[in-house]
Amino acid sequence: MFTADADGCFDLERLHELFIPQGLIVKSCGADFEAYDLALFIAPRRKLLEDGTLTEFGEWEVSERTEVLGQVAQRMSIYRKRGRLQGVPFDTHGVKSLQFVKTPAGWRIAALAWDDEREGLELPRRLEG
Repeated sequence: MFTADADGCFDLERLHELFIPQGLIVKSCGADFEAYDLALFIAPRRKLLEDGTLTEFGEWEVSERTEVLGQVAQRMSIYRKRGRLQGVPFDTHGVKSLQFVKTPAGWRIAALAWDDEREGLELPRRLEG
């Protein structure tokens, strides 16, 4: 998922290798949603990580189900994330839906949408295949 290297740094530019150039990222947490291209997604996260607003951050997959049909694939993923935002600790789960396409360079993400657990929405910890 979204992890730091041994020095605690995040390689946000690597996202360009994982997505098609026109990739879409959608945050759908609550009544509203936010849609980003890669540049719009990366910029504020880079700032949070570099200015110390977000520290001790980690995100990892808890369970997943992937279906491949020809040149397209879909992955539903339950993930967990934790860290400190402005010094306040958080530890939560979320769900991601990833759409992949097979390109000449291999499988790439075409779209990613996510929702985080919150009051009134408890996510399952496991996806059955």
